[in-house]
Amino acid sequence: MTPRLEEVTPENFDTAVGIRVHPGQEHAVSPVVTSLAEAYVHPAGVAWPRLIVDGDRAVGFLMAFFGIDWHGDGSVHRSGLWRLNIAADAQGRGYGRFAVDAVAAEIRRRGGRELHVSWHPGPTGPEDFYLRLGFRRTGETSGDQTVGVLAL
Repeated sequence: MTPRLEEVTPENFDTAVGIRVHPGQEHAVSPVVTSLAEAYVHPAGVAWPRLIVDGDRAVGFLMAFFGIDWHGDGSVHRSGLWRLNIAADAQGRGYGRFAVDAVAAEIRRRGGRELHVSWHPGPTGPEDFYLRLGFRRTGETSGDQTVGVLAL
């Protein structure tokens, strides 16, 4: 496995929006097209959408966030993993771990010390995945999602 990240461009846009998670996971993560729309409406530099590519095949999508005003009052700024969509037929092959590691490296490069993530709780959600990677629950929620943090 030699995955890499690529920017989403006009040339690979259709490939990016075509990434589909398992049907039982669709309730837990927004489709890529929604993520790209959200990236577009945020100030430049906040959203970091990337395709996860292995060889010539797109196997997933991630979107990180940098310096978001977490409480909306300027008191706390956080960076982390906003979205992670691994294609249904590519799951269980290490691409999710690769994505988390890539976001962690980018946050470190920008001077950050923590990687935040939120997830839908429940048996089909990604909580076990994040906890196995070392995230800990913060005790907070973001909407109906559990918030986790990984010390970098």
